[in-house]
Amino acid sequence: MRCFRTFTVSLLLICATVATAKDKKKKIVLPEDVLEARTVLVVVDPGAGIAIDAPNANRRALEDVESALESWGRFRLVRSEYNADLVISVRKGNGKIAQPTIGGVPIDNRPVIVEPTNDASLENPPIPGNQPLHLPDPHPQAEIGSPEDTFAVYRGKRENPTDYPTVWRFTGKDALRTPGVPAVDAFRKLIVEAEKQRDANP
Repeated sequence: MRCFRTFTVSLLLICATVATAKDKKKKIVLPEDVLEARTVLVVVDPGAGIAIDAPNANRRALEDVESALESWGRFRLVRSEYNADLVISVRKGNGKIAQPTIGGVPIDNRPVIVEPTNDASLENPPIPGNQPLHLPDPHPQAEIGSPEDTFAVYRGKRENPTDYPTVWRFTGKDALRTPGVPAVDAFRKLIVEAEKQRDANP
């Protein structure tokens, strides 16, 4: 009986050691193209409306994230999803799962800047005056989503990048709060750790 107990304890210790070793070897899954990315576009979550009690919250969060990214210095900010290696979507939470908002109003209404591109199909961009005029259609809506701040990373260089699965997402209370912007700091640490692991396992 004593031998059986000794064998059982030894087996458990071996299993625990193997499990610990596996945990230490866990890799942070972050695609290589994300590690190689150097341009980024920051947008407000397209599904976000304008909060009645804080109409500028999302816009301010966008600007704070851009400032934090500029301070980091890894990425160059661009104004087009076609020139962005990554697209970061931000959405400010207010602690409520549901809230009344105003929809149908573009939040990210910055002027469009034509940037240099090697795409021959874009050498002659359409003339703004020839495009159909789409006026916003403001309307009240009940918005349901995360009560916390959301920071989502998507691949760029394509149309409507936020319609695709996220590469990485960070959600938390005051995740977009300045100074510091915890979501950007978490993304920076994730990239640093992923690069260390990549370099250690070429």
